[in-house]
Amino acid sequence: MEKLNGKKRLKVCVFISGRGTNLKSLIKFSQKKNSKIKISLVVSNNKKAKGLVIAKKYKIKCLIVNYLNKNKAEDKILTNLKKNNINFICLAGFMKIISKKIINKYSGKILNIHPSLLPKYKGLDTHKRVIMNKEKFSGCTIHLVNPKLDSGKIILQKKIKVLKNDDEKSLAKRLIKIENELYPIALKKFLSTNL
Repeated sequence: MEKLNGKKRLKVCVFISGRGTNLKSLIKFSQKKNSKIKISLVVSNNKKAKGLVIAKKYKIKCLIVNYLNKNKAEDKILTNLKKNNINFICLAGFMKIISKKIINKYSGKILNIHPSLLPKYKGLDTHKRVIMNKEKFSGCTIHLVNPKLDSGKIILQKKIKVLKNDDEKSLAKRLIKIENELYPIALKKFLSTNL
């Protein structure tokens, strides 16, 4: 915890693999006047992730981790989480499955955003599967992380209509805007009832 204007703020680490649009929306949320969070660290398994450019722009420490050896990678992550006094983790498009080692250490303190209406379409290729199955609706879900993939307690969901001419790219493009809006709201809701 860190004090800002006399108020305690959670030190948050955001895990990313790609563009970092959800990271950006969480950074903007953290900069609001009464925000309860400070993003202190960004972890990425991809050294070319565009999200790292965003983190650097906001002068946030970055850790790039090579996942060829998952055990070593997670030890490095845990060491850096401890070193930076991280209290909370937000997974934002992190394309690796974190193991029980991290989940147990941060039990009840890891949120993930998933681009489907869970419990439907856990895992990868969600938009492709939604289109293939001719679903009328899709959406995104923010949930607590537990050891079972995409199975933790749901904090918030929002659904959108799948349009007749949607393909996986157009659906993903529309959904990312919803994700960016929803993640900070879900985080705020979670923190106000759990911390």
